[in-house]
Amino acid sequence: MSDVTIMVPHDKRQALRLPPDAIQAALQQELALALYQRGILSSGKACALAGVKRWEWELLPGARKIPRHYADEDLDQDNRL
Repeated sequence: MSDVTIMVPHDKRQALRLPPDAIQAALQQELALALYQRGILSSGKACALAGVKRWEWELLPGARKIPRHYADEDLDQDNRL
């Protein structure tokens, strides 16, 4: 599988109101949060896509009030460990 490049036109990049060196990281984080929220990516995969440490990732969905994907079965499994 190859990497995917998303093209953001210059005028849209300027509208982001972010420093040029922060745009890529911010967009990766936004994409990771959106895909996690929709249930397309797991928490671990979204963390990797966002390019942040695990403890940093754990703060992001909560700050956006994005519910965690954690079912009763997950709790039961964690309790058995």
